[in-house]
Amino acid sequence: MIQRSACLRSLIQSFRAPPSSLSQLGAYNCYTAQANSSLQKPSIYSDDEYADVDWDNLGFGINPADYMYTMKCSKDENFEQGQLSRYRNIELSPSAGVLNYGQARDDGLYESTKAYKTKDGRVLLFRPDQHAMRLKMGAERLCMSSPSVDQFVNAVKEIAHANKRWVPPPGKGSLYMRPLLMGSGPVLGLAPAPEYTFLIFASPVGNYFKAGFYFHCTLQGTAPLNLYIEEEFVRATPGGAGGVKTIGNYAPVLKAIARAKSRGFTDVLYLDSVNRKYLEEVSSCNIFIVKGDVISTPATNGTILEGVTRKSIMDIARDHGYQVEERAIPVDELVDADEVFCTGTAVVVGPVGSITYQNRRIEYKMGPGSVSGKLYSTLVGIQTGLIEDKKGWTIEI
Repeated sequence: MIQRSACLRSLIQSFRAPPSSLSQLGAYNCYTAQANSSLQKPSIYSDDEYADVDWDNLGFGINPADYMYTMKCSKDENFEQGQLSRYRNIELSPSAGVLNYGQARDDGLYESTKAYKTKDGRVLLFRPDQHAMRLKMGAERLCMSSPSVDQFVNAVKEIAHANKRWVPPPGKGSLYMRPLLMGSGPVLGLAPAPEYTFLIFASPVGNYFKAGFYFHCTLQGTAPLNLYIEEEFVRATPGGAGGVKTIGNYAPVLKAIARAKSRGFTDVLYLDSVNRKYLEEVSSCNIFIVKGDVISTPATNGTILEGVTRKSIMDIARDHGYQVEERAIPVDELVDADEVFCTGTAVVVGPVGSITYQNRRIEYKMGPGSVSGKLYSTLVGIQTGLIEDKKGWTIEI
């Protein structure tokens, strides 16, 4: 208790000192030793206090929470115990692998996971182990060292607990946590970096798209996503890294997104790079089409990211009695589809109102009774504790 109190006094004093002071770094390290094993909240705030945020107008943007988590290791070694610190800028060598080969060699991965506040005040994480396994798979593809699944999950627990006051009130949004894995060591030639850094920062968020379902899980107030099928650019190619969540998969889609938005569309739906006739995915989320009682989504064949939300929605759909198919979906099937929707950690479930392809606009069902609305309500109900989690998907902090 005496040691913990001394840490707290040191931490409070460090906030009053210049950011570069050694006393502040000492306070970080002092609190790290306490937080790593016991999930003690390294904060001067009470557990029931909320951050000063306009929760009713919460968009999807950077609003940094108090604490971040950092862990490092050298090439071919294992990650060891990480530490919590105040959210701050990080230092990198100009020759860091992520800066020199980040977009060409994809020397960086990221994940995204969320924490939700329940009506009775609990904080729930949703399937962090699945994100951990996906990061590990991506790291193997890119010859990077990575945290173990347990290390990843424990780090997410720590960052969520430390930033508990930033988890939005029930129905207002979620705490979005962004794990990053990057080659932070210096390298000049094309080779794996000699050092890797794993870090997590957090920010409270609302809807990813201005369109889409709101967090109260009803269809009132929903606006559809209007997608444009891109014919010039592709998102990924066979044999590449489209199936892992590498930073290099996202910068190349920005030009296509900007062009689509300038024409009034919400986002871009990409076709396969070989035949230019099969659906792949939207810029940052997976795609589903509905025809009768059959729900179809493109099969993950190395060019499509295996989304955690995608996997969850497929399981929920089967529980609701739908037949779920993973297969190649010709673009022509969009004409006869009853409904189309997108899934992802950020977007959750986004109903699609229209898709435009070769100057033809195809519109889809919206409103009460939609399949996407039913699946969304079940998913968010589990994530927020409104529906009993019988699958073991949530972890309480």
